[in-house]
Amino acid sequence: MSDTLPALRATLTELVAMDTTSARPNAPLIDYAQARLEKAGFSAERQRYTDDAGVEKVNLVAVKGGSGRAALALVGHSDCVPFDAAWTDALKLTEKEGKLYARGACDTKGFIACALHAAERATKLQAPLMVVLTADEEVGLVGAKKLVAAGLGRARHAIVGEPTKLTPVRANKGYCLAEVEVLGKEGHSAYPDTGASAIFRAGRFLNRLEQLATTVLREELDEGFQPPFTTVNVGVIQGGKAKNILPGSCRFTVEWRPIPGQPVQRVAELLESIRQELVRDEPAYEAHIRVLRTDRGVNTRADAEVVRFLAKASGNASTTVPFGTEAPQMTELGAEAVVFGPGDIRVAHQTGEYVPTEDLVRCEAVLSRAVAHFCGEQ
Repeated sequence: MSDTLPALRATLTELVAMDTTSARPNAPLIDYAQARLEKAGFSAERQRYTDDAGVEKVNLVAVKGGSGRAALALVGHSDCVPFDAAWTDALKLTEKEGKLYARGACDTKGFIACALHAAERATKLQAPLMVVLTADEEVGLVGAKKLVAAGLGRARHAIVGEPTKLTPVRANKGYCLAEVEVLGKEGHSAYPDTGASAIFRAGRFLNRLEQLATTVLREELDEGFQPPFTTVNVGVIQGGKAKNILPGSCRFTVEWRPIPGQPVQRVAELLESIRQELVRDEPAYEAHIRVLRTDRGVNTRADAEVVRFLAKASGNASTTVPFGTEAPQMTELGAEAVVFGPGDIRVAHQTGEYVPTEDLVRCEAVLSRAVAHFCGEQ
């Protein structure tokens, strides 16, 4: 560990010093990575786009070892979630008891550091190696979707960086959102029959949604996941103007995480069936459903070569996770994709995020072995 850790630590120090919160430009990190990769003999291509706030973002696709479809892609997202202002060392790598602390150290700049080092060590390749760095993963996999739309980043096998404690993740659930607005009629609360409470109407909608979520959806199972069914959550609800006004509108957000074998529209269809039932019960009932996001999951075969290789190289059997990753997008681009990386997702997205130094060293070693195996390094 003493041979590679100082170099990995130095790279991670530089990566976390760049504030690549999703609301900010990620070009500084892309500039840094591109310079290193080009120095190592990679040819780099940038994909630029402007996000909804008008901020320019950049995806990077760098290839070495020939033309055509890459044999292996190492994929990491450059953006991070925001950090609390009270965490004054968020952009300064600090080490304590074998752990490296900073925003992004775990999710996923630790993986990017390992990928850069593994790529730089690949001096003789018989098949193309690709390094892909994306933008805006944390706000909806936006950069990865842009790659899919442009057909950039095609590879036979892909290792997608996420903090998995060096356990290969072969499958993940999807992620979907919809907003439901239930309308009523405003009026004086002392005279309820002069109007209609949108909140009471929304309550009837939510009651039926909960019934379907705990019955119908729990009958459609994928035992490879825990929990083995599509989960539904209503995490945000807003309605009304004042305590003595019958509310004219109530909005709530429905989130569902579909198992890979289930259509991503399954819950949206259930929402529409609820709306239609409520209109039949009360002809004046009015609700509008707006689907905001339908990201499918992925289920790479347990016997896929990249899954078997990472399981053997890491010593950890492959597993599944209920959260979303960029593996589905790499799959759309033709790869057998697996999620793998240093650190624990349970310490990501919080003050004091860290990655164990041992994980970094082991991850870099596994990625280097993967490059040699899939790209035929001599």
